[in-house]
Amino acid sequence: MARHLTPEQRAEADRIEQRLLELARGDLRELAESLAAKPDGQLLGATEYEVRDRVHRIGARAIEAALAGRERGATAGPA
Repeated sequence: MARHLTPEQRAEADRIEQRLLELARGDLRELAESLAAKPDGQLLGATEYEVRDRVHRIGARAIEAALAGRERGATAGPA
């Protein structure tokens, strides 16, 4: 989805993306290895929950990364 960002917003997006890549690299590798090690018959069911949990963890880190670069107490609610 293309968004029209100001130069400041684009810089913030770049900062968040870099931090997320650093934080998520290990989770993504573990996820890839887990999926590669499972036979087709085990990719659904419990594995779906493992994937979901790991993706939720990455999402939580995304929010933490966004908040980490902002001034304390200066975060606004939804726009």
